[in-house]
Amino acid sequence: MFQVPNMLFALPEMLMLGMACVILLVVAFTGSRRTAWVIGLSQLTLLSTALVVLWFIGEGGLTFSDTYIKDGLSDLLKLFICVVNMLVLVYSTAYLRARQLLQGEFFVLAIFSTLGMLIMVSAYHMLTLYLGLELMSLCLYAMVAMQRDSAVATEAAMKYFILGSIASGMLLYGMSIIYGVTGSLSMNDIAHAVASGSGDETILSFGIVFLVIGVGFKFGAVPFHMWLPDVYHGAPTAMTLFIAAAPKIAAFAMIIRLLAEGLIDLQHHWQDMLVMLAVLSMIVGNVVAVAQSNLKRMLAYSTISHVGFLLMGVLSGTQEGFSAALFYTLIYALMTLGAFGMILLLSRQGFEAENIDDFKGLSERQPWFALMMLILMFSMAGIPPLAGFYAKLSVIKAVIDVDLLLVALVAVITSVIGAFYYLRVIKVMYFDKPVIEHKLEASSAMRIMLSANALMVLGLGIVPGVLMKICSLIFV
Repeated sequence: MFQVPNMLFALPEMLMLGMACVILLVVAFTGSRRTAWVIGLSQLTLLSTALVVLWFIGEGGLTFSDTYIKDGLSDLLKLFICVVNMLVLVYSTAYLRARQLLQGEFFVLAIFSTLGMLIMVSAYHMLTLYLGLELMSLCLYAMVAMQRDSAVATEAAMKYFILGSIASGMLLYGMSIIYGVTGSLSMNDIAHAVASGSGDETILSFGIVFLVIGVGFKFGAVPFHMWLPDVYHGAPTAMTLFIAAAPKIAAFAMIIRLLAEGLIDLQHHWQDMLVMLAVLSMIVGNVVAVAQSNLKRMLAYSTISHVGFLLMGVLSGTQEGFSAALFYTLIYALMTLGAFGMILLLSRQGFEAENIDDFKGLSERQPWFALMMLILMFSMAGIPPLAGFYAKLSVIKAVIDVDLLLVALVAVITSVIGAFYYLRVIKVMYFDKPVIEHKLEASSAMRIMLSANALMVLGLGIVPGVLMKICSLIFV
């Protein structure tokens, strides 16, 4: 019997889709003459979507034939995705304008990609999840290639597209195996089939391998990390910022829906795979980052190491571990947003502030923003009392609680290694003489928001309990 779906549960996505179509029409009819309209409409879209999420927070359930879920996890992640992407657009405007890349197409792709992320967050059916993933990914591929006269950006886009297509194929193949065994693509039905033991566990574990490969690529976990440093380095920094922050939040939702909700009873199969991904990511990410002189590549390998820490919470298979991984994901997004925002702040027309040496003497030139960068680097290194410390502490505690002491030991050792390259950036800012002298060309809005971004990382470190409590309540 057909049931009328609860449209209110999907109101954020419907609002964003409608506004995306409006923005697309504005771009089509005005071209580059009304860029300010497009920027304003894009920000209005993200803000109104976030407000709708807040308005209906607390209500939840399944709808659209159990393919879509609204719960505490989806509400929190959607809110963060909208806020993070609003900041991305604020940080990116001046950079794109200086390079003649401030085109309506960028904002159209950004909104459609955000829509894909929202769909991924609420997907409770593998087909819905795949549709959201592809909508997000196809927009990201196009964004990386927007700088058409740059051979490096074109090469990065091709690598991203080809490897992303392979990973999507792996993910789709894993889903088809799961469907062949359980007879359903719904997370609820899959969970019931696995719990009842009605499917062949060997074939299911084979399907999980392909699912983990697909998820590992989207995160950039070792050994599926080959695309990440080249894409981060080759893409214009504004596009790198967009790729580095919010998509990781959506990828976290994907791994939770697939493994923690659909296949939790097969934890003994996917836990060992995630242990390998986490350990390798922490080791490779931190060790290789030490050798980087380009800040974007250094942050790329830093991302790989952070993914390793994030996976530690998931692989624990406990509610405490999932909430710790959620807390880590949100803090990571804020730290990455601020770090790449600093690169955009110092960049100007004809100059990319993407090398570590470009930050020499920043404390003499811009003491306030040197302090903001110091907060972000200390937080990424996991130094108390900043948010990054509590994020790392919570995931390490999660694996210790399930007796994975070796994984926790690797995490501690690699954190010490990672501290070196973060402290190197601070040393360059505070102890080296400035090589270049120029005034910041960023808008006052960007300066205020970037400062607020870094201070939020400090605030969440001083008072981490509120966000931690919210994350723990979601997985009760």
